[in-house]
Amino acid sequence: MKDFWDQVLNFAKTTCNKVGSELLADFGQVQPSEKKDGSLITQSDKWADEELCKAIAFHFPDHGILSEESQRIFPNSEWCWVVDPLDGTTNFARGIPLWGISLGLLYRGIPVFGYIYMPPLGTSFHGFWYGQTDLKGPRGAFRNNRPIETCADEPTHNHFFNFCSRSIPIVQHPFPCKIRLLGVASYNFLCVAAGSTIGGVEATPKVWDICGAYPIVQAAGGVWQPLDNAQIFPLKPGHDYSDRNFPTLVVAKPELVRIFQPFVPWAKFNP
Repeated sequence: MKDFWDQVLNFAKTTCNKVGSELLADFGQVQPSEKKDGSLITQSDKWADEELCKAIAFHFPDHGILSEESQRIFPNSEWCWVVDPLDGTTNFARGIPLWGISLGLLYRGIPVFGYIYMPPLGTSFHGFWYGQTDLKGPRGAFRNNRPIETCADEPTHNHFFNFCSRSIPIVQHPFPCKIRLLGVASYNFLCVAAGSTIGGVEATPKVWDICGAYPIVQAAGGVWQPLDNAQIFPLKPGHDYSDRNFPTLVVAKPELVRIFQPFVPWAKFNP
């Protein structure tokens, strides 16, 4: 099994680095268009999606693929890659150097490996987390191959907490931490995993925003709390996930759920 995980990690690293280098050449130079859900897309998103999916199909022909820009129905396969070719498209199109490429590998519908590369930062994150599966292999969460873990502090006004723009209307004030908006769902979650922030909320993330970051957050010691109490995983074969949102609270440790959840009363908000 070790050879398999080495192959998975090396593939993710090599492929994301290659695609990321090409995307940097287009950074801030492309004209976006608006999708039906109001989010932006560029030709760079489409190109990166095609390149990533082709690489997966070549190196892992028995694995399924679920992708934001093309293959949106979860396949009936034991292993499946979930692809977000460009998380943070608005930042990318407007010249803000905070965007990334996200790959998540699912086993029987559950994310067990994640790799996220942020080309403008020259930073990569990866993690292995097997949950209740019977898999064995390497464990842990890493930034640039160095172990990371969530913050053990109690929240204060000098700690950071990330929101997305769609979640701001639900925030109850006064809020106990400094608020930041990054514009990249996966990086919001990764900042919790790396100990940079104490928590984060995303109002409308899709599975491709989640699957790469999910095992990294879990392996780093973080807690993933769905705000609508809906179970995310395992994903179900044959389901179209293109219009399904998974409002999420991520915090650094279990006891922070009861502290922060009252500040985001989801039942009162319909995004």
